[in-house]
Amino acid sequence: MGQALQFLDKDFLLETGTARELFHTAASTEPIYDYHCHLIPSQIAENKRFENLTELWLGGDHYKWRMMRALGIDESYITGNADPFEKFLAWARTVENLIGNPLYAWTHLELQRYFDIHEPLTEKSAPAIWKAANAKLPDLSVKDIFKKFKVHTVGTTDDPIDSLEYHRAIAAGTAPIGHIDTRVIPSFRLDLALNIDQPGFAAYIDQLSKASGIGIHSVEEVIAALENRVDYFIANGCRASDHALEYPPFVLASAAEIEGTLKDALAGKPVGRAAADAYRTRVLAALADYYGKHGIVMQLHFAAIRSINPRMLRLIGPNTGYDASHDREVSENLAALLGHIENTGTLPKTVLYTLNPKDYYPLGTIMGGFQDNFSKSENRPGIRGKMQLGSAWWFCDHRDGMEEQMRILANIGLLPTFVGMLTDSRSFLSYPRHEYFRRILCNLAGHWVENGEYPADMAKLSEIVGNVSFGNAKAYFG
Repeated sequence: MGQALQFLDKDFLLETGTARELFHTAASTEPIYDYHCHLIPSQIAENKRFENLTELWLGGDHYKWRMMRALGIDESYITGNADPFEKFLAWARTVENLIGNPLYAWTHLELQRYFDIHEPLTEKSAPAIWKAANAKLPDLSVKDIFKKFKVHTVGTTDDPIDSLEYHRAIAAGTAPIGHIDTRVIPSFRLDLALNIDQPGFAAYIDQLSKASGIGIHSVEEVIAALENRVDYFIANGCRASDHALEYPPFVLASAAEIEGTLKDALAGKPVGRAAADAYRTRVLAALADYYGKHGIVMQLHFAAIRSINPRMLRLIGPNTGYDASHDREVSENLAALLGHIENTGTLPKTVLYTLNPKDYYPLGTIMGGFQDNFSKSENRPGIRGKMQLGSAWWFCDHRDGMEEQMRILANIGLLPTFVGMLTDSRSFLSYPRHEYFRRILCNLAGHWVENGEYPADMAKLSEIVGNVSFGNAKAYFG
C-alpha cells in the first residue's frame, strides 16, 4: 500500500508537476471576479460581523441542510431554534460522513483559509474548533473577507423593483463598510416579471409599475417598464441580467393573443403553459435585444425543479433545500429562442447554465451556432467567447462536475475563453470554492500536458489558467 498524501495540503488535487506549477505560479495569485452570487447587499453595506460560526456557516446554506437531513438530524438543528452550538455539533457529525462530497473539502478549506485551523472537523474536535474560530470572528468582517481573498467584483442578484439603495451607498463610500476596493454591482433578475402563470403576478406588476413610473396595461408597457429599470440598474453599475427558467420558452403568438393572456393574468384568471410561454418569449426576446444594445450580459439558468416537497414548503418555505435537477428537453426551444432573438434584434453576450449535465452537449453545440461576429453595425468588433457554457452549477459544482463541464467545453468549444467559476452562494465563507475550482482546472491542464496532448509551454498555459481564473470574467462582464 502506497503512502497516503497529507490531508488537504498545499498540493491538494494537484496530481502532476505541471499542475502544481500552474496553480502555485499562475492561478492562485489571481483576484476573484464573483459575477453571480446571492450575497445580501445590506449585509455588505453594514460590514456585517457574525456572532458565531453557526450563523456564518449554516445560516441560509441549503447545501449543508440537505446533508444534515440525509443523516437523520432533526430539523430543529437545521432551520429550527436549537442552540447555535448544538447546531454546530450536528453539522460536525455530518461532516465526518461527507467522504467524497465537495462540502468536505469546502468546509476544511474554509477552516484553513479563514481561521488557520488545519485539524479535521469531527464531533470530538468540534468544541475546540468552535472556540478557536469564534475567537477570530471579531476580526472577520465582510470588508476583511473581500480584502483577504482579493475579491475584485461581486455581482449580487436583485429584483427589477429593488431600490438598490445599498449598492448606491457602497459605491459612494457612505455605507458603514466605508471605501472598499471590491466593486459590488447588481444583476437584473427578471423571474417574477416572467412568471405570468404563478400566484402573485398581478401584485408584482403593480409594484413594477410604481418602481418604473409607467402605468402597465399592455405587454409593451411591461417591456417599457422593465427597460426603464434596466437603465436604472446600469446607472448603478449593472453588467448582467439573470433568468431562472425550468426550460427555454419558445411559443410565437399574435400580439392580440399575448395581450389577452396579460389581461387574464392581471385579472387573476389562470393562464395555461403555452400562453405563458408565448408571453415569456415576447418579453425575454425584447429584453435580450435591449441587453445587447446596452452591453448587458444575459445569463440563462435552466433545469432546476424547485420546492418539490409541498409539506416542507408549507412548513419552512422556499429555498430551503428541497430543489432538484430537472430533465426537460432544451435543444429545440433554445435554438429557436436564440435564433428568434438574433433574427429580430440583437443577441447579447449570453451564458447558458444547466443543472443537468445531460444538457452540456446540447448547450455547447447550440452556443457554437451563435458565436457569429458578423456585425450588424460596421463599428462593432468581434466578441471573444460571446456565447458561454456556464460553470458547473449548484448540484454539479463538485470535482467530477467541474471536470465534466470543462472537458466537454474543451472538446466542442474553446476552454481558454471560459469565464470560469462563480460562487452562486449566500455565504461569505464561500470564496475558497474559487481555489477548489482553480486546482481542478490546473490539474486537468496538467494531465493534458503530461499525457503529451499539449506542449509544456508554461507561458501559454499560465495565460490560459490565469484568464479562466479571472481575466476572462473581467473582460467579459466589464
